[in-house]
Amino acid sequence: MKYAHAKVSASGRLSLPAGFRKAVGLERGGNVVIALDGREMHIMTTAEAVARAQALSRRLLKGKPKFSLDDFIAERHREAERE
Repeated sequence: MKYAHAKVSASGRLSLPAGFRKAVGLERGGNVVIALDGREMHIMTTAEAVARAQALSRRLLKGKPKFSLDDFIAERHREAERE
């Protein structure tokens, strides 16, 4: 794991070190997704967030090749009602 010091400006902006941006493929002006996990923030490119969501959906839908998004949502609703 790599660490770097950074400073939050008076306006609340945070500059990410160039080496970190390059390591994750983040272009200047690129979009990111920021996830809050307890007191930790995780920053990833939008492409990485989409790839993770797609991988999760493939895992959840494994063995259900004709399972549609509507089917998936309906199943989640049924599970929520049972809780």
